[in-house]
Amino acid sequence: MKTRYNVLLVSIAILLAVFMACIPASAEEVGGGGIEKLPELTEMEQELGIMLTEMGVKYIVDPNDIVSGGPPMDGIPSIDDPEYVTVEEADRWIEDNELVLALIHNGTKRVYPLQIMVWHEIVNDHINGEPILITYCPLCGSGIAYERTINGEEVEFGTSGKLYNSNLVMYDRKTNSYWTQIGGQAIVGELTGMELNAISIETVVWRDWKVAHPDSQVLSQNTGFSRPYGNDPYGSYYENSILLFPVENSDTTIHPKTVIFGIELNGTFKAYREDDLIELGTIEDTIDGVDVRVERDEAGIVTITDLDTGEELVKERDFWFAWYAFHPETELYLPEGFI
Repeated sequence: MKTRYNVLLVSIAILLAVFMACIPASAEEVGGGGIEKLPELTEMEQELGIMLTEMGVKYIVDPNDIVSGGPPMDGIPSIDDPEYVTVEEADRWIEDNELVLALIHNGTKRVYPLQIMVWHEIVNDHINGEPILITYCPLCGSGIAYERTINGEEVEFGTSGKLYNSNLVMYDRKTNSYWTQIGGQAIVGELTGMELNAISIETVVWRDWKVAHPDSQVLSQNTGFSRPYGNDPYGSYYENSILLFPVENSDTTIHPKTVIFGIELNGTFKAYREDDLIELGTIEDTIDGVDVRVERDEAGIVTITDLDTGEELVKERDFWFAWYAFHPETELYLPEGFI
């Protein structure tokens, strides 16, 4: 009963956050929140479209378009010292049909259950000594991994409490610059304009991953925080068409929360619906003159391959509305006869 009560309180808090969306992160707030103020812009920065607030803070996204998500900075706590358990142990508390983030990086297999990520959104991890950033935005359905080495230095990230295009805005704990989760770009602060290098990560059903990769390491529920893991405070949000926060660009071609896999190739963006991949298995396509194959295997893992080089391309799993909000120029693959 107590757990249900806690989940109810969190759900109410999320709804209250809708009203907070009208409160922008003003230039004064962004400039006064610990972000270092900088002098004049270089010629290259000006060419990149970087601007300065009246307080001398660099930005590429207008701070007034960055809104409060409700919680304060680090109000949704990142996991900075992750612990791991075996697949066998994790199977005691992860249901077969639950979604997890999973990756294979430099020979190491890691799993990050969404039942944990929904409460933390960021894991500052290391894989074989390499600093890795695991991120998840429940509002956008986006699980994305990045390298977190900037200018040769390891950098930790946290949740800023802000949103842009209804997407998690992270901050780095070196300069306090703001970064979008989708795209991994610094949008306000000293590092504005920089982009993180993305790493391939999957969003798959636990049942399929554990069978295919029984030697994986699974993020433990022993996070150092008390949360009702296994209870999702977002409820029916994932299925309905309601957006809790504003977006700059929108499209009604398909349901806003249709799951898509997006890719950028030579400056061209394209998205593929998960439903089409489930039905067809394989899609062969051409993006900006490059022949690609988009495949979904029996374990639900989607790969996009450059057929000329054989290289696997880094993709991104989002809700359609989120992908379109950031990439309104995107193409959308639709099967023949789609209505």
